[in-house]
This record gives sequence, structure tokens and C-alpha cells, in this order.
Amino acid sequence: MTGTGIIGLLLIAINVVVSYKGFNNHFFFDKYKFEVEKILLYKDYKRLVTSGFLHVNWTHLIFNMISLLMFSGLLESYGGGFEFLLIYVAGLVGGDLLSLLIHKHDPDYSSVGASGAVCGLIFAAIALFPGFNMGLFFIPISIPGWLFGLLFVGFSMYGIKSRRDNVGYEAHLGGALVGMAVALLLHPSAFLLNYPAILVIAVPTIVFIYLIVTRPHLLLIDNYFFKTHREHYSIDHKYNEAKHVQQKEIDRILDKINSRGMSSLSKKEREDLDRYSRASR
Repeated sequence: MTGTGIIGLLLIAINVVVSYKGFNNHFFFDKYKFEVEKILLYKDYKRLVTSGFLHVNWTHLIFNMISLLMFSGLLESYGGGFEFLLIYVAGLVGGDLLSLLIHKHDPDYSSVGASGAVCGLIFAAIALFPGFNMGLFFIPISIPGWLFGLLFVGFSMYGIKSRRDNVGYEAHLGGALVGMAVALLLHPSAFLLNYPAILVIAVPTIVFIYLIVTRPHLLLIDNYFFKTHREHYSIDHKYNEAKHVQQKEIDRILDKINSRGMSSLSKKEREDLDRYSRASR
């Protein structure tokens, strides 16, 4: 591998600063993390990006930053800083979008971390250099990049299917696929040179994503598209329930005015009525 690029070092610095603030400020962490309800219901789309610079703890941060460090020099020296940054951001957003798609009926689902972006970098490198050897953390062996990619995809599919732990496999898989796609769009000749390895990784990934979104029952996946054990509580349900509760309160206030007059309202009731009146204009 070549030395670390400038953009890679800058991204590491930003991740460390933002994550450190999140470690020490729960309000800051909650304001910028990925959370389905905040994105879909309140249209807080910035979380699709900001969540990628927050981490749960130092172990989570260091692991992602080491992975970023390993691939930044290779990709920056090959395509330049702008291409590297583009792949990083595309992988970050792509990973969060797949998480949003899979968990769209789970309003409380949340996540943080640069894993989607880092997976985008790793799979961009695999698309461009499928034969290079990759070492595995804490294991003194290396395997060809394309084989690592195939094993990674299979493991991520199992993780999404089983939902046995708290790892964001959806973000990993989405980031990996988007990172590979962006690298090939930037360097289409790489597909002609490396298409066997690319198709071995991309085809099962695309098929799996299609099935988990459209026909999850075929995979027997107990997720928020298809629940075998309990009913899900969707964003729409939550929104409609909130509107119903609000309407009942307004009806109560109007009945009170009708029977006892405006002067009978408390300060809070007057504020609620005024807020409802302004929202209805």
C-alpha cells in the first residue's frame, strides 16, 4: 500500500473530533445520529451524512479509522483526492439509505459510524484491484481482494437475515455496493478488466437486496418488512396516532369554550389552541 493521502488524514481528523464531542455530549450525539423517525417523519436528512462521523466508543472509532487509513493512500494515489472523497461520501450515504429502506417501519432504529463509507472504499479498491491481497485483522494471513469481498457479502447477508446482534450490516452492504458502483463509473475500463470478480460480488448482493425489499418471506427474514412474531409499529401509525391525540385535545378545548366560554381556558389550553389555529391556516 502507498502512503496515506491528505483527504484520508483530513477525514480521520474530522471523525475523531466529531466522535469525541459525541462521546461527551449526549445532546450532540442524539442530534446528529441516524434515526429512522427523525429522517422520515421530520425530514432531518442531514443525519444521513452526520451520523457517519459519530461513533459509539473508542474501539468502534479506532477500528473504522484503521480501515480508512489502510485504503486512503491506495485510492487517493490512483484517482486523486476528489475521487476518493466522492467514493467515501457515496458509500456513507448509500449505506444509510439501504438501512433506511430496510428499517423504514422501525421508527426507533438508530445507528452511527463510518462503516458504510469505509466499506465503500474497500469495495472500490476491490473493483479496481481485485487481485491485491488483503490482510484480516488479528489473523496472520491474507486473501485476494475478490475473495474477501465475496466472504464479506455473504457474512453481511447472514447478519441482516439473522438480526442476531447490533451491527449495522445493512449500512456495510449498501456502502460496499455503492462504493464499487461509483469507482466503476469513474473508471469504466476497470469493469472490462475485472468483470468476473466484480460480478461474483455484485450479482448476489443486488439479488439479495431485491429479495429483502420485495419478497422477504422467501428468505424467512423476521424484519420490519415481514414480521413472523409480532406486529410492527410504523412511522405512519405513529404519525396518525399523534394527530388523533391532538385532535381529541382540540375537540375537548372547543367543547369547554362552548360550555364555559374562553375565559375558562388555562394558559396551556390557549397556547395549544393558538398553535393548532396557526398550523391549520
